[in-house]
Amino acid sequence: MAYHVERVSKIIERELSTILLMEAKNPLLKYVSITKVSLTNDLSLATIWYSVIGKEDEIEATKKALEESKGFLRSELSHRIDIRKTPDLKFKYDESLAYGKHIEELLKKSK
Repeated sequence: MAYHVERVSKIIERELSTILLMEAKNPLLKYVSITKVSLTNDLSLATIWYSVIGKEDEIEATKKALEESKGFLRSELSHRIDIRKTPDLKFKYDESLAYGKHIEELLKKSK
């Protein structure tokens, strides 16, 4: 079962990335990178980890745009993946890239 969940997670990650890049109406969503998808074992909820490069207000605007587009994104996913029920989508900002960038800047300053 874990293999199935992992495989479906990867499919959702790939398809969602394509939808955001090619079909999203909001231009902010074209710059979103999906970094990870975590699915519950019953496939009812997908937690989508994403990153976006920008200032704090741009990140907040992107978060709002993702929430507003949730229905459209879930609907598009349902047309593209062959599973009984398309999972609910929950978006979480992935801070690891921003944290890595911050550490890199600190290291440059220390040299």
